[in-house]
Amino acid sequence: MWSFLLWLILLFLCWPLALLALILYPIVWLLLLPFRLLGIVVGGVLDLIWAAVTLPARLLKGPGA
Repeated sequence: MWSFLLWLILLFLCWPLALLALILYPIVWLLLLPFRLLGIVVGGVLDLIWAAVTLPARLLKGPGA
């Protein structure tokens, strides 16, 4: 909602820049998509490593702890 309101203000103040932003937004989103996917994969791998490192301690604690 805030981004739409900011875009409307930009449209009122400088409409060519607002139209350029409207055209470039999907292109930038597509260019940044691989980096988002890479971030998700790296986060998953780090969570998997953390689970493997802490597994012995969780097993030694027992079921009631």
